[in-house]
Amino acid sequence: MGSGSTRPRASLRRALPGDDADELTWLLFRQEDVISLEQVLQHLSRKAVRHRVASGRWRQVHPAVFVTHNGPVGIAQLWWIAVLAAGPAAVLGGLTAAQAGGLRGFPDRVVHLLLPASCRRGPLPQGVLAHRTTHLPARDVLAVGQPPRTMAARSIVDAAQWAASDGQARAIVAAAFQQRLVGGDDVYQVLDQMPRVRRRRLILATATDAAGGAHSGGELDFLSLVRRSGLPEPTRQRIRRDATGRRRYLDAYFEEWRVHVEIDGGQHLDPAHAWADMRRQNDLWVDGDRVLRFPTWVLRAQPEEVVAQLRAALRAAGWAG
Repeated sequence: MGSGSTRPRASLRRALPGDDADELTWLLFRQEDVISLEQVLQHLSRKAVRHRVASGRWRQVHPAVFVTHNGPVGIAQLWWIAVLAAGPAAVLGGLTAAQAGGLRGFPDRVVHLLLPASCRRGPLPQGVLAHRTTHLPARDVLAVGQPPRTMAARSIVDAAQWAASDGQARAIVAAAFQQRLVGGDDVYQVLDQMPRVRRRRLILATATDAAGGAHSGGELDFLSLVRRSGLPEPTRQRIRRDATGRRRYLDAYFEEWRVHVEIDGGQHLDPAHAWADMRRQNDLWVDGDRVLRFPTWVLRAQPEEVVAQLRAALRAAGWAG
């Protein structure tokens, strides 16, 4: 199975069926023109199905699943193909479910499914990965989602535990908070019910920091570095007003010593973002704050230099450490 955009909008562009549309038409509308063999046989004979496939009007994409057109297959249709192929107990899970719920920034060619451990299933299409679980309560499944998928917090926890690396897991959790897909106690409640989840400590720590305001991977790396080095802990994402009265968010602020640290990610390569950051920095300097800026790669490649500069700035501002 291939990959398309992670923000499906096909259903928003499709016209609603007319008032005289039959049940099959409505079913295909709800399922992005994807249907299982079991479903279609409730409306058509096997002979009619074979004719549609032989004539090229339909495409058989799995022994038990059909796409009822001959055009390109989009990401939303791939999700339906995966769910219908796996059977009625299957739901989109992990990163796929998170993407269906709006998570941006993590393209993935794999469609992740979550199934109860006791569920039997047949062969899956290429590019579909089924994960088993002994814990899938009704509250973890989105009641109105189409195709069925796990709730945002469960999706993020699963995506993090299935991630290829600890770094990717942390980035997924942080992004979910930054993009406001989860918040408050959402992730904690899922973790409380899953004591043996992989990377549980990492997910919990990242969620705690992200809920406290450190939303990007760079900010989380910086916070971890500060703690390891015995430096005072900053306030994260503190709000202040600039010279024009606009609300600005500070990445890390050592308020007692008026030392501000800005973590520069990839967005700072964009001239508009770069100027916005420079203007914010100028406002802080005018007010008398010390401002340090570090690119995210330096936090990982040269952490000792970051610590040395930060310690020097804090001591110059009166810190006795």
